[in-house]
Amino acid sequence: MHFGIFGVGDVARDPLTGRTPTEHERIKALVEYAKLAEDVGLDVFAIGEHHNPPFVPSSPTTLLGHIAARTERILLSTSTTLITTNDPVKIAEDYAMLQHLADGRVDLMLGRGNTGPVYPWFGQDIRNGIELAVENYALLHRLWREDVVDWTGRFRTPLQGFTSTPRPLGGVPPFVWHASIRSPEIAEQAAYYGDGFFHNNLFWPKEHVRRLVDLYRSRFEHYGHGPADHAVVGLAAHLFVRGNSQDAVREFRPYFDGSAAYGNGPSLEDTMAQTAVVVGSPQEVIERVLAYREHAGGDYQRQLFNVDGIGVPHRTVLEQIESLGEIVPVLRKEFASSRPAHVPDAPVHPSAVAAAGVARGEDGR
Repeated sequence: MHFGIFGVGDVARDPLTGRTPTEHERIKALVEYAKLAEDVGLDVFAIGEHHNPPFVPSSPTTLLGHIAARTERILLSTSTTLITTNDPVKIAEDYAMLQHLADGRVDLMLGRGNTGPVYPWFGQDIRNGIELAVENYALLHRLWREDVVDWTGRFRTPLQGFTSTPRPLGGVPPFVWHASIRSPEIAEQAAYYGDGFFHNNLFWPKEHVRRLVDLYRSRFEHYGHGPADHAVVGLAAHLFVRGNSQDAVREFRPYFDGSAAYGNGPSLEDTMAQTAVVVGSPQEVIERVLAYREHAGGDYQRQLFNVDGIGVPHRTVLEQIESLGEIVPVLRKEFASSRPAHVPDAPVHPSAVAAAGVARGEDGR
C-alpha cells in the first residue's frame, strides 16, 4: 500500500501572523516537501494542476521533473491533471517525457478540476466536462499503446498517422488514476479501462464515498478485470497531528476557520466526524485511517494526506511530514496484517521498482 502527501499549491494568508507567502516561496516549499517526504520514507508526492490565483502549480510536469532530479525513490504523481482542458496529445508527450526523466517513478491522476472559468480559458465549455473527460482519455489511452494513431473525435483536430513521442518507457505507460468526488461516469470510466479510481473524500461523508467506490469496484469486475477486491482504489485525508488531540485542534482551528475551502461551513468538529479531515494525536490518526477500509469497501492501494495549504506555515508543514514518517510504518504494519494475499498493490513501473531496490541497497552490491 502506498502512503504519501498531496497538495494543490495554494497561496494563502496565515491567519495568525497575517503573512502571505510569495509564489516563489510556495514553489520552493513544494520541492522541499517532496524531498522530506522521501527522506522520512513516504511513497508518493502528488501535486495538482491549476491555472488561476491563488494557486501556483500551472505546470506540474515542470515541477515534478525538477523534483525527479533531486530524489531517488519517491513516486511522483499529480493530484489533478486536467483531462478536460489539456490536449491529450500534450499530456501523452509531457508525462512520457517525465516518465523517462524519473526512471519510471511517475503516475498521474486525471480530473476535471474545480475551477469553472478554466474551460473557456482553454477554449472549452464546462457543460461538456464529462464528454471531454471520456473522449480525451480514450485518445490518451491509445496514444500510449499504439505506435501510429488515426483518430477522429468531437473536441480536437483529427489525427492521421500520428506517433506520440517519446514512447512510454519500456513500452509501459504511466499508471492512471481517475479522480472524482461525485461523478459516477468517471468511476465507470476507470472501471472500463481497468485503471485506478481515486476519491478525494475530504468534503464528503463516508456513505457517499462508499457508494461511488462500490460502483467502481462492481463495474471493474463487470468489465472482466478481476474480482471487485482487485480494483485499485485511492483515498485522501487532510491531516494535522500533534502530540495530543487538544493541541492539534487548538492549533489547526484558525486555519480551518479561515480557509476558503472549509470556512463558513460546518464546524471543525462536525467536519472531522463526517469526512476525512483528521486532526488529533498520532494514535487518533492511526485509528481514523485504519477505519477508511469502510469508506473503500475493503482494502485499498493508496492513501494520500494533505498537510500543506490553507495558510499553514512552512515550518509546521515540515513537522507534519516528519510526524507522518513515524505514523506511516504503523499504518503499513496494521494494514498488512489483515490484508488478504490476493489483493494487489497499485501498479508501479518496473524501472521504478528496480530504482527503489538500488536506492535501498538491494542490488547485491
